[in-house]
Amino acid sequence: MNVGQPVTLDDHVVLVTGGGSGLGLGLTRYFTDIGAQVIVLEYDVNKVKALQAEFGDRVLAVVGDVRSVADLQHCRDVIVERFGRLSAVVGTQGISDGVVRVEDMTAEHIDALFDEVFGVNVKGYMLTAKVFLELLRADRGAIVLTASQAAYAADGGGIVYTASKGAVTSLVNQLSFEFAPEIRVNAVAPTGIGKSELRGPETLHLQDSKQSDSADVFREQFEWLAPMQHLPDPEEYGPLYAFLASRQNQIMTGQTVIADQGALNRALISMGDLIKRMPKA
Repeated sequence: MNVGQPVTLDDHVVLVTGGGSGLGLGLTRYFTDIGAQVIVLEYDVNKVKALQAEFGDRVLAVVGDVRSVADLQHCRDVIVERFGRLSAVVGTQGISDGVVRVEDMTAEHIDALFDEVFGVNVKGYMLTAKVFLELLRADRGAIVLTASQAAYAADGGGIVYTASKGAVTSLVNQLSFEFAPEIRVNAVAPTGIGKSELRGPETLHLQDSKQSDSADVFREQFEWLAPMQHLPDPEEYGPLYAFLASRQNQIMTGQTVIADQGALNRALISMGDLIKRMPKA
C-alpha cells in the first residue's frame, strides 16, 4: 500500500450488524460510497424496509437478531449464496441502560437489565464472531466492534452499559489473540454521536426513548466540553471504521481506538473559565 493512499473498500464484502439506524446506518452509507458490497443485519423490520427503500440492490438487508444463533446462521447462509465470501464484520448494535443510578433501581431491575444489555452489547458480538469465523478466516478478513468512552471514564452510561463496553474492549483483546494471524480484530470507542438512535432498555420501560430525543441539548453540552468542539455525525466515523475493516490495515489488531474529540482531556485548572461559557439548559 502506498503511503497516503485513500482507504477504499472496493472488492470488500462487509456485514454491518445493527446497521438500520444511527452509527450503523451512517457506516452503511459510507461503506457503499467507497465501493463495498454491504449486508446489514437488522432486528427492526421497519428499518429493513427503510434500508431497501434507500439503497435498493446496493445493500442486502436481512432481518435478524444478533442474540439468535439461528438468525446469524441464516444471515451467513444468505451471504454465502449471494457473495460466496465475507471480508469484514462491523458490529454497531447496542442499547443503553438508561443511565439510571444504582440507588434508583431495585436489585431485580439490575438483574434483568444486565441480561438485556449484555445480550445485545456483548453476547451478540461473541455469537457473531463464532458464526462468521470461517468465512472471515478464508478471506483473511477483519472484525471491527463498537466500544465506548464509557469503558474508560465514568458518566458515559450507567453501571450496566459501562460494564458492557468494558467487556467489548476485553473481547477485542481475546478475539484478536485467538484469531491471529488470519483475522484482524479491533474496535472503535466513540464518545458522542450526532443523530444517535441508541435506544433505552425494555427492562426500565425506556425502549421508546432514544439519545436523539435530546439531541440539541446534548450537542450543546458536548461541544462545550470537548476540546474539538464538534459532535460528529455517524458518517464522520466512516473513515476510521473503513480503515480497520479494510485489507489496507496490516498494522493493527487487538486495539480499541478512542475517538472522543479530545473529551478525555478534561479541563482542570481552566475549569473556571470553561464554566463561564457553559450553555444554559
